[in-house]
Amino acid sequence: MEQRVSLITLGVTDLDRSKAFYESLGWRGQEVARTVFFQAGGLGLVLWGREELARDCGLDDGSGSGFAGIALAHNLRSREEVDALLETARKAGATVTKPAAPTFYGGYAGCFADPDGHLWEIAHNPGFPLSEDGSLTLPDLTSP
Repeated sequence: MEQRVSLITLGVTDLDRSKAFYESLGWRGQEVARTVFFQAGGLGLVLWGREELARDCGLDDGSGSGFAGIALAHNLRSREEVDALLETARKAGATVTKPAAPTFYGGYAGCFADPDGHLWEIAHNPGFPLSEDGSLTLPDLTSP
């Protein structure tokens, strides 16, 4: 696993309120399918409904049971890399909370929890190209 984070997703209770908060700080986001994406240097910050994020990470209940409302994402260049990294994490002691599978956005992703329960999404998203150094630049998500 390369030493980087591609996306940080915050599970929020009120997407509109959270979007307005970050915009009041001067951030400019792109809302797509009830998520808001912000470019934050070489990574993306995503706001998403807390319960939806929990379900997407393979957890039943986002309101409790230890879910902190945050998931880190590590984007890769291929589906094969996703499968390999999830297996590496499992062998290292992670719990795979969601096996890799095709996603609604045309990518491929799975999730694991590290030994302390911190969630990682491991993803290949052809719409979010990675630079040679692995940094992610969000595309214009509002274009058709």
